[in-house]
Amino acid sequence: MTDRQTRRTGVSKRLARIEGQVRGLSKMIDEDRYCIDVLTQVKAVQAALKKVEGELLTDHADHCLASAMASDDRDERERKVAELVSLLLKKT
Repeated sequence: MTDRQTRRTGVSKRLARIEGQVRGLSKMIDEDRYCIDVLTQVKAVQAALKKVEGELLTDHADHCLASAMASDDRDERERKVAELVSLLLKKT
């Protein structure tokens, strides 16, 4: 298995856990749980999503961006860099 496949498998597993966490959040709301407990779980979901983002950014740099940089297609290289810069400058 390649590093990329391993990373993608890890991301899929992490997203499945996050999905479960979000369902748990919904249940906590339905059960009228204490706000701080719910907020603590929201922070945990946000942290987990940040880890997914980091893995995907690493994958993009290692695979997509590296491939474009190694190519002879200057337009493709510029397009990939501009795409990444645009993403990183987006406000959430």
